[in-house]
Amino acid sequence: VECSNAAEALEAAGAGADIILLDNLPPQELHSAAAQVKAVHPRVMVEASGGVVLGTLPQFLGPHIDVVSMGCLTHSAPALDFALRV
Repeated sequence: VECSNAAEALEAAGAGADIILLDNLPPQELHSAAAQVKAVHPRVMVEASGGVVLGTLPQFLGPHIDVVSMGCLTHSAPALDFALRV
């Protein structure tokens, strides 16, 4: 379940969500929300996403974050122009 704050994440986990996606949270808020979720629901997987690029990746890693998604790997990848002639 995609959540934008700790309250939504706790509600989703309490309703039975297996994975919580904390989206577009600043790193400090992200880690606080993840810790709150893990304290009450330790088996729920917590994913961080939104605004993560290679330069900021270390800020999103932490003991309560299980997965980090980086959209820049797909939407910011350079294009390659090629042709296949048979």
